[in-house]
Order: sequence, then C-alpha cells, then structure tokens
Amino acid sequence: MASPVTIWFLVLHLSLAVLAGRDFYKILGVNRDATTKQIKKAFRKLAMERHPDKNPDDPGANEKFQDLGAAYEVLSDPDKRKTYDRHGEEGLKEGGMGGHDPFSSFFGDFGGFGGFHFSSGGHGHRDDIPRGADIEMTLEVSLEELYTGDFVEVVRYKPVAKEAPGFRKCNCHQEMQTIQLGPGRFQMSPRDVCDECPNVKFVTEEKLLEIEIEPGMRDGHVYPFISEGEPHIDGEPGDLRFIIMQAKHPVFERKADDLYTNVTITLQDALVGFEMDVTHLDGHKVHIQREKVTWPGARIRKKNEGMPNYDNNNIKGTLYITFDVDFPKGEFSEQDKKDLEKLLKQQSSQKVYNGLQGY
Repeated sequence: MASPVTIWFLVLHLSLAVLAGRDFYKILGVNRDATTKQIKKAFRKLAMERHPDKNPDDPGANEKFQDLGAAYEVLSDPDKRKTYDRHGEEGLKEGGMGGHDPFSSFFGDFGGFGGFHFSSGGHGHRDDIPRGADIEMTLEVSLEELYTGDFVEVVRYKPVAKEAPGFRKCNCHQEMQTIQLGPGRFQMSPRDVCDECPNVKFVTEEKLLEIEIEPGMRDGHVYPFISEGEPHIDGEPGDLRFIIMQAKHPVFERKADDLYTNVTITLQDALVGFEMDVTHLDGHKVHIQREKVTWPGARIRKKNEGMPNYDNNNIKGTLYITFDVDFPKGEFSEQDKKDLEKLLKQQSSQKVYNGLQGY
C-alpha cells in the first residue's frame, strides 16, 4: 500500500500536469530551445501528415490537428512563447488564443479545409463551382537558401468579399422560353434566369504568407497556396502558385546537385603549391592543399560538398573547383629569364593542335 507521502506527490504531479495543459513542444516534436525556423519546419511537416483528410480512420485526427495549430500559434509568437514557458497554457488564457488561422499562412485556405482534400489526389475544387483565376508568381531565392533551407515571408494584398447593403443577381444561367405568336405559331428564345443574393464588395486585406525553401529545391519548383488567387464573386478563389527560381550567385554555379567554382592563383602558387580554404554556402570551410604543380584549367573534385539532394538531404553532390593562373604582368630582365630557364629546365617547345576536338 502506498504511503501518504507517495499519494501526496502523485496528487501534486497530476495537479501540475492539469495546470500546465498541453505540451506544445511535444506536440510539434521539438526541443524547448528550438529556433523559430525549426518550429516552422516541424509544423509544416506535421500539418501535411496529420490533416484529417489524410487520416480518415483516426477518430482523434481533428483534435490532433487542432492541437498542432494551437502549438504553432503559441510557439511561433515570441511573446506567447515566453508566457507559455513561464506559466504553461493556463497563463495564455488572459491574452487569448485563436486570433488567426496558423495553417493559412503556409497553405492558403488549408486549416478550414476550404477546397483542399488529400484523399481526392488534388486540390479538390469542384467543377460545378465557378473559380477565380489562378495566379503564378516567380520567387527568386538565393543559393544559400536553397542549400540550408529557410522560410521566406511574402505580404499578399488580397481582395476579400465582404457583405454590403442590398441584393444582386447571382448564379445566372440561360433557359429557353416558348412564346405563342398566334394559332399554331410559337417562338423559342433564350432568357437569363438569376437568383437573388446578398450584395458584396471586395476589400483589400493584407496577409502574410510563409514559403518554406527546402534544402535542394531546384528551379521551377512549384509552391502552391490554395484559394489565395483571384476571387470569384459567385464561387471560389483561384490558387496562388510561387515558382521557385534561383538567383545568380557570385561564387558558385549549380548544375543539378553539383556545384562549380573557379579559383585564381598566382604563378608562384601554381609552381610551388599552396593551401587555402573556400567558404561554402553555409559558412563552413572547404580545405584545399596542393603540393604539386597546378596548371591553368586544372580541376579537382570535393565529394559531398555539392548541393543536398531534394529527396534525400543526406546525399550531396560534388563540388568542382577549376584553377586559373594569374601570370605576372611585368617585364623580366635578361638575367631573370636565364634564371627561370635554369630553374625550369625546359626546352622551348610549341605545339599546334585542334583543341576543340579534344587533342
């Protein structure tokens, strides 16, 4: 039989658990010292996995999805997170929660399941409902962002339908009507038939969209936001799609998962060897050491120093480094020329060949 002290500790533990409420860090699967970037990344990944449409056999899917949204709303806000860390979920009740839809900034009209259904294999727009136009925009991102991953914020000024006084014609369609012109004479002609709907007006609202640039993304990657396109007064908004495009980089050129760069060295370095570091896209150093002659156009490979593979970030491409030699610009004295000839021990020799054929 448990002692009174043990029972008292159990009661205290349960009381504290109730006071603390939900463990938002555990819900998102992040540590308590997680950065905002780590929190956003975890939220977006779990939101895709735990959407109720993707888990139809789980009776608790809706509750888990709501917990996920609540956890992100708190931990992504520095002030709310500070209050939560000190006083738990109970301490947030004074400030209130649920002021915005945390899912919409990542997916568009996603949190309310507005036209987004995983089980349908697409966005689930119904063909019988008119839609506004889709919008495609190019989003230029740096090679550094494509290497490490990042979140890019875009402010969207979106027309939103609001109720207005009066009524309007809506859902109009044509029907054929028959008119009797006389005995045995009839005429058929089309006419517009409309419903009467409450009047609306479009008001421009500001909305912050967050785009996750995942490591290894390539040019042309499409990042969709559901129902964030042009509105339709009698139907659903279209979609907004961002087309990821890589900005030109001053140091590296990307081809698939490989990176290419050039290093210019002095003639002295080319002849006697050298040692240097190349600063990579995330700041780490790639060490180069040459102890033999380096000729103009020489190329070395550094495996696993290229871009991360988009499908498997544990796999990385190759970094190719090509060397250019900066020859002296000044004039040599006759004595310098003799000394060089003696040092290099080479006879004067020239060869003419077709370089374009690889000889």
